[in-house]
This record gives sequence, structure tokens and C-alpha cells, in this order.
Amino acid sequence: MKNVDDLIDSAADLAEHGLSKGEIADELNVSRETASWLVERSGGGDTDTERGATTSTADIHIDWSALGRDSTRLRYAASAMADLLAKQGEHVDLTVGVEKAGAPLATAVANQLDTDLGTYAPAKHQWDEGDIDEQGGGFSRNFAAIRNRDCYVVDDIITSGTTMRESIDAIRDQGGEPVACVVLVDKRGYDEIDGVPVYSLVDVVRVDREE
Repeated sequence: MKNVDDLIDSAADLAEHGLSKGEIADELNVSRETASWLVERSGGGDTDTERGATTSTADIHIDWSALGRDSTRLRYAASAMADLLAKQGEHVDLTVGVEKAGAPLATAVANQLDTDLGTYAPAKHQWDEGDIDEQGGGFSRNFAAIRNRDCYVVDDIITSGTTMRESIDAIRDQGGEPVACVVLVDKRGYDEIDGVPVYSLVDVVRVDREE
């Protein structure tokens, strides 16, 4: 995807296939607000702004499909992520991937670090409009349970930090202890979230210049 119109077309296609705006945000690696804006511009919602117009709130789209579509490249990226985590904690035996895109990364990271694998589906996957706090996420029973274990948390992108914060809270609610988080790209440049160190392969720093 090279421009906003491409993103609008992708949002329209995903909406037509029944994805919620939260799932669209996850697929396109943008915030929920940006996902709503894209769906509206595609004709999927009411808006007074014409297609292709800009919004006053900026966001950054991250396309890492060149890594995701090739298992070897994905493994190399996950190896670098695992290296960032390797010295964090002595008794970590569980890696938790944040679904959807964080799960394959977490699988490769868990393999590198020789840990069990768990997955967490965040509340945003159910979000369309309204208060996301009224809905909750959950851990898949097809993977390892938290069971009061120390763990790493793996996702692809941090956009606002809301999903990572939710994942940390959910792990703690299960009695687990998140030792460190790692992502491919951090749009906000977090050093930590709720006391948990955050590591990323790439930090995005916005530079706004006044002319």
C-alpha cells in the first residue's frame, strides 16, 4: 500500500468481509480512530469529508508484509526480537503473542527462547463503535495457560499502547508476571508500559517543523 486511497480501498474490502473496525485497525496497523475514518471514506459510514481528504489527527501506517509473507524473513525478525528479550528475566518459560499478527511472531520468538507459547485476543477485535471497555479479550485455551508464570509479551506494532496495556493487565489478572514486551515497531517510543520494559526493533519519532 503506497497511499491513503490504497488504505481506504483495503478498509472497504475488509469491512465488506465482515471485519469489525477493531479488526480492520489490527489488519492495517493503524489506530481504531484511523480505521473508522478509513471505513467512512470508503462509503461504509456517514461523513461530510470527501474521499482522499486529510484528517487533523495524524497516524502512521506500517506495512511489514515483506517480512510476514516469507517464513525465513519472519524467523530472522523474530530472532532479533528474541535477542532483545534474552537477558530479561531468569525464569521466563512462557511467551504470549497478542493476536492476530503478534501470534506468528511470538511462535518464532518462543522457539528461539525455548519457552511455551500462549496467545491473547484483545478486546479491540470485537470493537466497532462505542466503549471498548465494555468488552473484554481472552486467552486461547489451545495454547499454554498463564498459571502464575513469568512471561514475555510479543506484538507487531504499538500504536497507542492500549492493546499492550490491556494484555499486561490480563496476564496479571491470571496471576502471571509480564517481564518484558517486544514489538517490531513502536509508534510511541515507549520505554515501559505499566512498569514493564518495552523493546522494539524500530521506534518511530515524529518531527513536526514549524515554518
